[in-house]
Amino acid sequence: MPAAESRQPPRLGTESALLEAADPGAVPRGSKEPTDWCLADPGAVPRVDRSEARLTPGRRPGVPARGQPRSRPRLAPAVRLAAALLALAATPLAAQSRVILLATTTSTRDAGLLDSILPLFERQTGYRVKVVAVGSGQALALGRRGDADVVLAHAPEAERVLADSGYYVARRLVMHNEFLIVGPADDPAGVRGMSDAAAALRQIAERHAVFVSRGDESGTHKREKELWKKAGLAIPAPGPSYVEMGQGMGETLQAADEKRGYALTDIATYLTWRSKLHVIPLVEGDPALFNVYHVLELNPRTSPRINVAGGKALADFFVAPATQALIGAFGKARFGRSLFLPDAGKPDPW
Repeated sequence: MPAAESRQPPRLGTESALLEAADPGAVPRGSKEPTDWCLADPGAVPRVDRSEARLTPGRRPGVPARGQPRSRPRLAPAVRLAAALLALAATPLAAQSRVILLATTTSTRDAGLLDSILPLFERQTGYRVKVVAVGSGQALALGRRGDADVVLAHAPEAERVLADSGYYVARRLVMHNEFLIVGPADDPAGVRGMSDAAAALRQIAERHAVFVSRGDESGTHKREKELWKKAGLAIPAPGPSYVEMGQGMGETLQAADEKRGYALTDIATYLTWRSKLHVIPLVEGDPALFNVYHVLELNPRTSPRINVAGGKALADFFVAPATQALIGAFGKARFGRSLFLPDAGKPDPW
């Protein structure tokens, strides 16, 4: 662990603190220790506080509190203080950090993939990765706003729009798996074995069977909406037969199980939760259920406070041959099959 990580972030307001803040080894990042977390309210995109180095409200650096005597500044320290301020202003806060903010979909967290591969990256590089697990739409919004250093998502259309708009400078294919439509074993909608996912959704709706939606603008939710459109139907209004969770994939699967309903899920999360569920795969194999993941690097011109070097290092790690081998092997020991299939370097029509 780099020595800088053990230091407390400086509080600005004194000459010594400002000089410390100008030290490139300082770590002025978010106020919390790096930790995995999932957004409690999916309707709100989290704001990540990048800097703990703040001026005390209502006071200028070096000015004593009211009632305290002022001392005549000496020339040499004043010059040093000015140099420190200039250095601090010229150095992006994120560039001083060994922490990387990764915004990603909940499926990579829920399946356990990140817990499997990120410790290797941290040991190899000395970086620490703070994982923000939300829906892909929210992860992309975090990146667009500069509140993440790198994004791992599975919402190809939304990714392309933001990349074409200049918010991301690189978008690389990492891996894929597939979506499934799961439901109760007695299959009241009669969709078992169908190879057309859109037709299966239409039949579920026509028979007024319960469908549980992520409802959170995640990559899974975006794919569900594409399937409703392909089926020639409007997205159902929330009600007894169409339940919008606004939560992650694990919670959505649990709700579908409790309500004896249907749900669209990625296969990795389903297999991870399978032992706790009664719903089973009923529709799979449709090319429309192909589920691809890309890693996206942010544009430092639109997001000047990001950790550019750290974000690129993590993006490179995801597509490196050794990591791709680990991704391909993940899940085989437990489930007898890979949960994600590595794709780095392959042609990318997405």
